[in-house]
Amino acid sequence: MKINLARLAQRPVLMRLGYFVVSLLLLWLPLAAPIYLLVSDSNLVSILTMVLLYTQFIFLLKLWGKNVYQQPRILQQYGLEITRKNAVDLLSGLALGLINILILFGLQGLLGWLVWQQPQVVLLKIILEGLIVSLGVGFAEELLFRGWLLDELQRDYSQSAALWINSVVFAALHFIKPLDVIMRILPQFPTLILLGLTLVWGKRWRRGRLGLPIGLHGGLVWGYYIINVGNLIEYSGQVPDWVTGVDQNPLQGVMGLAFMAVLAVLMWGRANTKSKTVSI
Repeated sequence: MKINLARLAQRPVLMRLGYFVVSLLLLWLPLAAPIYLLVSDSNLVSILTMVLLYTQFIFLLKLWGKNVYQQPRILQQYGLEITRKNAVDLLSGLALGLINILILFGLQGLLGWLVWQQPQVVLLKIILEGLIVSLGVGFAEELLFRGWLLDELQRDYSQSAALWINSVVFAALHFIKPLDVIMRILPQFPTLILLGLTLVWGKRWRRGRLGLPIGLHGGLVWGYYIINVGNLIEYSGQVPDWVTGVDQNPLQGVMGLAFMAVLAVLMWGRANTKSKTVSI
């Protein structure tokens, strides 16, 4: 069995990805099925099945690294290391993402495109809830996309090709929804691609560590969570939705796209400078 798995490392990336995903589903479905059958609360079902799926994902990653690539510390290879530098990267990214969202909405407020509302809930509670949710989303999606998937792509393709494939797949997988929903949220596709590029460049800037991508992704989610769940804004209607964001989602508007482009250029510049420094 080990010999067969070792041979898998020499197979094309699509075969490796398919083998991994099928293996994960075979592990997950027998345990997830009883949850769907026995638990009536749909929110609880979603939480339990996703926690189970991600726990098994990490477990399978360790087996994958040890038996396919002979790398028992595969999570460290992905950039998930417990170090002071990674912790500083995480906090820096978290602050950068949060500040970017606050500037985006703050500028729209100054332009009169939205009006800030008095919070109707305990804001501290929303802030803490948002922090937990954002770190969970950042950790899960970055280990998946900028960890495992990017590593697999880079084993077969150039750095540039892996960068673009990773970003397009990242954006596309956010559209696994009913067709009517896909058509409504389609404007956010280019912004999600830019976000994917930004996060890969952020990882490369930090010498392959995942702390900055996790923090930056989490900070963006955190800022939006606070404003959205806290009902802190109301759009004035002075400009069309395609400027501020369709369905009040900044990713679906020109302003969100512009801010993401600035962030992408910043990360690209940092990553490019770092690569030149290392090569010298």
